Amino acid sequence: MKKSVGEMEMEFLLKSEEYEFETEYKFHPDRKWRFDFAFPKDKIAIEVEGGLFTQGRHTRGRGYIQDMQKYNAATILGWRVLRYGTGQINDQVVKDIFAIQMRDHRKKYSEANKKVRTNG
Repeated sequence: MKKSVGEMEMEFLLKSEEYEFETEYKFHPDRKWRFDFAFPKDKIAIEVEGGLFTQGRHTRGRGYIQDMQKYNAATILGWRVLRYGTGQINDQVVKDIFAIQMRDHRKKYSEANKKVRTNG
């Protein structure tokens, strides 16, 4: 599948930050849905939404509803989906990923601390 300009920019950004990620990641056990970019270990997904100002697939009724079904299914499966328009691919993406990873780290640390205090 040919990558959009936005997807190429996102891939360049993620590689420049030395992230380990997968592209076109199939996340659902039954559907053929894929994420543009995925961090399976962290269950973080990134979708680059194109055609926002040109009546592309993501902004027309049927496509928009299909996207909602996909993102709802991802949420039910425990995924955090970050969505960006082509013009939003910048350092904020890195900050958003970092914020999720830090929250996860704090949660794991807090849970481990509770176990130590309970067992100690």
